Amino acid sequence: MASIYDLKPAFQNLLRPVVRWLAAHGVTANQVTVAAFVLSAAAGAAVALWPERKEVLLLLPAVLFIRMALNAVDGMLAREHGQASRLGAVLNELGDVLSDAVLYLPLAFVAGVSGWLVVPVVILAGATEFAGVLTKLEGGSRRYDGPMGKSDRAVVFGLLGVLGGFGVPLAPWVDPILGLVCVLLVLTVVNRVRRGLAETPAR
Repeated sequence: MASIYDLKPAFQNLLRPVVRWLAAHGVTANQVTVAAFVLSAAAGAAVALWPERKEVLLLLPAVLFIRMALNAVDGMLAREHGQASRLGAVLNELGDVLSDAVLYLPLAFVAGVSGWLVVPVVILAGATEFAGVLTKLEGGSRRYDGPMGKSDRAVVFGLLGVLGGFGVPLAPWVDPILGLVCVLLVLTVVNRVRRGLAETPAR
């Protein structure tokens, strides 16, 4: 099933000169991974502290775009500049899940957004990443199937941030969107597990 993740190769090509510059100046993939989490935590804290200020929601699209770039950069540093490590692999997977959590959970404090929907979105988002990794342990590949992968979630929440940040009332349209995201996240988990198992050797 199609996902915005399919655009990643073109995005990486645009970032490759930056990656070469970072590698030449001693920046490591793990440092970039940690920076992405710190950035997400700072933005999430701002939303939690000032949920009544609509302009703070504009942090979401900005941070999510920067995070997408940083996620591409850390992977390219690891693969193309000899920085791959077991610690880096763990930080990469854990960092994505934690970054989503600290950035999205504070939205539960924003007027017009139901916390009882934000929480399952965050939990299911973590489940999709877990499902993507799990089949790799069984001999398959790391799965990035959609329809609601990391990049797709970034687009949804980035759009939410843009509209809310410019004063568009979030109620009543946000809750149905979050409900649909939950459904698509469940479908993503199913797709990743099913396709991952299909490529693993039978026991």
